[in-house]
Amino acid sequence: MLHYKIFKHPEESTPWVTFIHGAGGSSAIWFRQVREFQEAFNVLMVDLRGHGGSKQHLHWQNFPRYTFDDIAKDVIEVLDDLNIQQSHFVGISLGTIIIREIAENHPDRVSKMIMGGAILKLNFRSQLLMRMGVLFKSVVPYILLYKLFAWVIMPKKKHKESRSLFVREAKKLYQKEFIRWFRLATEINPLLSGHRTKTTHHPTLYVMGDEDHMFLPAIQKVLGQLQVAHLQLAVIPQCGHVVNVEKPDEFNRISLGFLS
Repeated sequence: MLHYKIFKHPEESTPWVTFIHGAGGSSAIWFRQVREFQEAFNVLMVDLRGHGGSKQHLHWQNFPRYTFDDIAKDVIEVLDDLNIQQSHFVGISLGTIIIREIAENHPDRVSKMIMGGAILKLNFRSQLLMRMGVLFKSVVPYILLYKLFAWVIMPKKKHKESRSLFVREAKKLYQKEFIRWFRLATEINPLLSGHRTKTTHHPTLYVMGDEDHMFLPAIQKVLGQLQVAHLQLAVIPQCGHVVNVEKPDEFNRISLGFLS
């Protein structure tokens, strides 16, 4: 089972919020959310396969490859173990795709969704990065590839804290684990195509930085085309991809307002 941490609210009947980090991160990226969210919710934070506290679960090393359905089932297993029947979900970057898979495959377990730095389409630059990674992933140390990806996605000086945090967490991955997750990321195009053309019934808030040049344009375009009331977009000024780290106060205020 995945490693997880819980921060309980004093009242037993309080709803749950489950946080899902992105590839290369860990639950540590949510440290600026715990206190404020715990004032209104029970908080569950999981470390995905090979990440954070789940790194030592060696049975995953026997999996030649992962699927998003596998990862979604890991999270549901934790909910089952804790007897959490339904939860709000908050995700960042690749974690938003996992939340979407949970919503599609286990819709009764999801209340509302908050998608930070969400990915709905890979633009030309991100697809080019993926192709480069495929070519060099077996010969170049993975951390160099990850540093390159982090710099391209978060290029500005003000994004340095987010870059450093993700690179620091990524260093804790094994090389083989990175390759499994990288292979998973290269196979998301068909999945994202389905996410762009259909929607779940769950109220969903996309929280994006206005400097998230890789992923914000696709979010704006898709939501403009769908025009459904339960999908909302909040854009945080002077902010890049990792919105919960770069602008935690704004992220918390917007997210908690949506959930309440």
